Order: sequence, then structure tokens, then C-alpha cells
Amino acid sequence: MQAVSFVRSVFAPKWSSDVHLEGKTAIVTGANTGIGKETAKDLAGRGVRVILACRDLAKGEQAARDIMREVNGANVVAWQLDLADTKSICQFAENIYNTEKELHYLINNAGVAICPYAMTVDGYELQFGVNHLGHFFLTFLLLDLLKHSAPSRVINVSSAVHIMGKIQFDDLSGEKDYHPVRAYAQSKLANILFTRELAKRTEALGVTAYSVDPGMVNTDITRHIRRPLVGLFKAFGFMLKNPAEGAYTTIYCTVTPENQLFTGGYYRDCASAKTCRAGQDDSTALKLWAVSCHLLGIRWR
Repeated sequence: MQAVSFVRSVFAPKWSSDVHLEGKTAIVTGANTGIGKETAKDLAGRGVRVILACRDLAKGEQAARDIMREVNGANVVAWQLDLADTKSICQFAENIYNTEKELHYLINNAGVAICPYAMTVDGYELQFGVNHLGHFFLTFLLLDLLKHSAPSRVINVSSAVHIMGKIQFDDLSGEKDYHPVRAYAQSKLANILFTRELAKRTEALGVTAYSVDPGMVNTDITRHIRRPLVGLFKAFGFMLKNPAEGAYTTIYCTVTPENQLFTGGYYRDCASAKTCRAGQDDSTALKLWAVSCHLLGIRWR
């Protein structure tokens, strides 16, 4: 057990910060468990008002109670958000505008991974629809509030698995040839490309954007991975970060001064990192932006 703790400490990023952010507001999607919950807990401890955006409202409310019990003076609330349903996203955004005067941090953390073929309410392949399109649409709807609150940030949680990804423009919904790992990798590559293009369009408006790789984390997102693979990971616990460790880089990109970060950049283990070549393809990023707008029926210049 001591060996596992030692090896895990080697792989965990050596970073900490005592920055306080009183008066700031953050939204964390998928914050009822795992990395999202730990991110919300950390920010609440820094004085941030945190909105837990969760598909399962009951679980979100329980997470909010947990955080308020563990963090003295935490200002946390849970609201329902289903990223697989554009109507739910619209309702969530309307609620934000009706109740919040400012929004400083939008942390697009929620996701589904390596799951059997399924579709969103609006007819998109689930992983692409939730991990990319849902967060793309949410960011679009909340951009006015982010601009009003500038300087503000958008943080998109991606994955090292993006290196296996390719944007299949002729089969984004996987109807011709679906493979759960390829679909997940595509969605995580889309997170990075979205971040790059978003940063170009919003930097002058005071809104910066970052994509992060939390590392290999032992969370509920592994539930669709074959049991032998999960068993292997758990047998060698040092390979897996716990959720708190997995949240480090997201928190790093939230609290680090902007002049020490590169908007549009990709971060891993609390430091700037390189994506694969596909993650640096600006022409693909621009095409993905245009296709995403078309699929969602929006104009975003």
C-alpha cells in the first residue's frame, strides 16, 4: 500500500496554490461525482460560488450537501443539465441568466466514455453529442455572460486518448462504422480543436480558453470499459490518479494568472503540453466549428 502511494505521488503533479477567488462564480458540468465534484469542492474552498450542473439533479443536490458539509462557508447549488438534450441546455442557460449577474469560469467537465452505441435526444451519437456538441452549445449560450464578466475562462476537459482521434466528418454519428473507443477519441480531439478556435474568437473579448488532460483517473466514467481492463488498472493502482489528483490541472487552469497561461493551449499535470498533430490542425478546427454550428442550427461568428 505504501508503494502504491509512493508511486502515485511520483505521477501526481507537484503543484498547489492558496489563491482565493471570493466574488467569482463558476459552473462545473458533471459535478456530482469524480473530477467534477473535486473541482467544485476546491473552488468552493477558495470562496467561489459554484453551480453544479448535473444530469441527475438528486445526485447533484447530494454532492452540494457533501461539499457544504466539508467546506466551511461553501456557496454551492445544484441545477439540472442534460447535455444530451439541447432543450435542457437552453433551459439551464435561461436559469443562469435569470439568477446570475456574472460568470467567471465555465468548466466543461462532464462526459461519457467508451459506451455502447446510443444517440442523444437530438439524434447525435452520444459521445460526440455530449462531450463536444453539448458543451459547444452551452458555451455559445453563456458567452454573453462570460464576456460581461471578463476576464473569464472556459476550460474543456479532454483526454490523452485524443491522440487516437480523427474527426470523421462523413460519419460523425458513427452510423456507418461505430467503435466506442474511436468515438470517444474523436470527441476528445473535438474538445481540443474547439478550445483552439474558441480562444482565437474570444481573446479580444476578455474570455480565454484552455483544454486539459486530467490523466488516467479512477472515476465512474470507466463503467463502460471492459472489466478485465478496469481490473488491470486497479491491480496497478499507481497507474490511476484519484479524483482529487485528476482535478489538479483543471484547477491549475482556473486559478493561475492569465499571463502564465496560453489561451487555446493544452495542459497536463499542471503544465503546458503538446497535443498530437491532429490537435494542432487549425483548418480542421475551423471546419469542426462550422459543422457544429450547422448541426445545432446556430450562428456563431
